[in-house]
Amino acid sequence: MADINSAGMPLAGNPYPITRPELIPAKRYYDETFYQAECEHLWPHVWQMACRLETMPNVGDWVEYSNVGKSVLVVRTKDGVKAFQNHCRHRGVPIAGGSGNAHGNCAKAGFICPFHGWRWNMDGENTFVYGKDLFSDDLLDPSELALKPVRCETWGGCAFINHDENAPSLKECLGPVLDRLDAHGMSNVRSEWWFATELPANWKIAMEAFMEGYHVMMTHPQLQRSVPGLYNARYGNDTGGIGLPIDPDQSVEDNIRAQIENLKLLGSGMAGMVHAKEIEIAEQLGPDNPDVQLPGTVAEAVPMWFGMVQAAVTRKLKERGENVPDLNAVAVSDPVNAVEYLFPHYFLLPFFTSYASYRIRPTGPESCMFEIWSLTHFPEGEEPEPPMEPTVLPFDSQDFPMIPRQDYSNIPIQQKGLHSEGFEFMRLSKDVEGLISNYQRLIDGYIAGEPSAKLAEANRKLGGNFDGPILDFGF
Repeated sequence: MADINSAGMPLAGNPYPITRPELIPAKRYYDETFYQAECEHLWPHVWQMACRLETMPNVGDWVEYSNVGKSVLVVRTKDGVKAFQNHCRHRGVPIAGGSGNAHGNCAKAGFICPFHGWRWNMDGENTFVYGKDLFSDDLLDPSELALKPVRCETWGGCAFINHDENAPSLKECLGPVLDRLDAHGMSNVRSEWWFATELPANWKIAMEAFMEGYHVMMTHPQLQRSVPGLYNARYGNDTGGIGLPIDPDQSVEDNIRAQIENLKLLGSGMAGMVHAKEIEIAEQLGPDNPDVQLPGTVAEAVPMWFGMVQAAVTRKLKERGENVPDLNAVAVSDPVNAVEYLFPHYFLLPFFTSYASYRIRPTGPESCMFEIWSLTHFPEGEEPEPPMEPTVLPFDSQDFPMIPRQDYSNIPIQQKGLHSEGFEFMRLSKDVEGLISNYQRLIDGYIAGEPSAKLAEANRKLGGNFDGPILDFGF
C-alpha cells in the first residue's frame, strides 16, 4: 500500500525522507533522484528572492532571474513590478537575457526575440509578429501570444517570484518575521556591493553553515577569542574549546574594549553586518571616554553600553539624513536574530542598521551559486549607483570578507565527507541545530505534496528559529 501524506494523498517520490528529526540522511545532499524531487516539487511552489529593486529603478527596467532551468523576467512597469516566463511564444527562444544575471530596459523597443523578431511590451502584450499572414488566425490569439505571467510580490527592497499561482502569498508563507525586519528598516536599505561564487557543494550544505552559531568556536576563532563569554554561555564552557572562559576578574573597561573589538571583527569579516560608520560611533563610546558612565559590574555594564551605542547610532545616522529605525525601541518591540532565514534560500543578517544578505541557488546536485550583498542606508538623494551584476570570484578567493572565506573553507570539504563510507546521517543537536532539521522537513512536506496551508504554517515557524530547537510541524 502506498504511503500517504497528512491529507490522505499518496506521497510523491522521496528516496531519502527524514524519519527522525535529529538525523538527516547524507544522500539528500548528493543523490540525483532527491535533487530532481526538489526541482519538481519544491522550487516551482516557493517564493524565491529574484532581484533587488534598486537594480531596476526606471520604468521598463528588467532583470533576468534563473533557477533550476527556469528563466523569469522581472520588469518594472508603469503599474508596478511584474514578472513573466522568459520564452518567445513562437518557438520558445528566450526573449531577453540568457546569462542568469542579465538586465536592460524595454521601455522603447520592448522585448524582441532574437530568432524571428517577434516583440512584446513591458506588460507582456505581443506587439509584432513577423509575417503574421503566414499563420492560422487561432494561433495568433492575443491572450495566447501574451507572455506567461509569473506571480511577483515585493518586500524588503526585493522582488520575489513564485511559479505556483495557487500558493499562499509571500506574507502568509513567511509570516511575522517580515514585519519585524520591516521595523528594523529593511525596506530602506540599498546594496553597496554584490559578490558571487560557485561552490562545489549541494545548496543545502552551503545554507546550513549559516543556520547556527555553534560553529563559531572552531570556524571563526577570532570572534570566539574576542568575546568568549558570549559564545561559551550559549554553547557550553567545555574545557576543550577554543578561547578563554569568562574571567570574573575582567574589568568593565576591558570588557567594553572586547565588545568593540568584536564589532570591528564583525565589520571587517562581513562588512554589511556591522558597517564602518557604526563601528566609528561605537568607538567614540569606548571606556576612555569620560562621558561614558557605566555600572561597576560587567553583567549590568555591557547591556547598558550597547543601549548607549544603539542610541548614538540612531541619532547620528538620522542627523546624516539616513532613514534608520530607533534601534533601542525596535529591539524591544520587534526583536530579530543575528541571522534571519527566509525559506527556501534567502538570509538576512542584521546587527545595528545594516545587513549582510545571502542567496543560494542550486546549479546541480553537488554545486550551487552563493551570492552575498552588503546592505546599508544612505541619505535620500545620495544613494550610490547599485551594483548591477555580482563580482564573481573563485570560492577560495582572498577577496571575500573573512567570515564567508572561513565558511567557504569548510563547505566543499564537508560535501566530500558526506560521501565517506559508513556516513549515513548528520547528527543534529535538538537544541541549537533545530533550524537545519526544520527546513529540511519542510522540504519533505513539499515533496510529499502536503496542503499549501499546512506548508505555509510550518514555514512561518522558521522565522526567528536561528540557533533554535527542533519543532513539530504535524507532518
